[in-house]
Amino acid sequence: MTAMRLTVNGVQREIDVDPRTLLVHAIREQVGLTGTHVGCLTGDCGACTVVLDGRTAKSCSVLALSADGSAVDTVESLADGDDLHPVQQAFWDEFAFQCGFCLPGMLLTAKELLESTPDPDDAQVLAALNGNLCRCTGYNTIVSAVRKASGCATTCVKESPCRKS
Repeated sequence: MTAMRLTVNGVQREIDVDPRTLLVHAIREQVGLTGTHVGCLTGDCGACTVVLDGRTAKSCSVLALSADGSAVDTVESLADGDDLHPVQQAFWDEFAFQCGFCLPGMLLTAKELLESTPDPDDAQVLAALNGNLCRCTGYNTIVSAVRKASGCATTCVKESPCRKS
């Protein structure tokens, strides 16, 4: 076992990991945060998405020790107590989830998109979410939720840019 340090959701943690441990397993098993889901273990589904040093990353494709000294934010970092993050609220309002398995990756990826592109169109949302698989919703409600979180009403159409009030 090897000791390592992570700042997870703003809290400094020191954990012991086997050098072969994936970051997704370290977060779930050593840190005890289970919002990051174990899906495909190949980086294809996005259920394990976290924010690693400011950028989304598939934590099933990262060895935990390679993140030694890093800052990691998980889906648990989004809400402020009972107050949902705007992306979470939009997903709730648009019912953009069903089983919830893909939700952590979708939320964190949507948040990252909106930080860099505050008013994305449908094509930009779909491009950003590429690599996050959902088998339940068909993506229409997810796109609507991301657009709503941006401040764009769900009635916006591709031909007419959203005009935020």
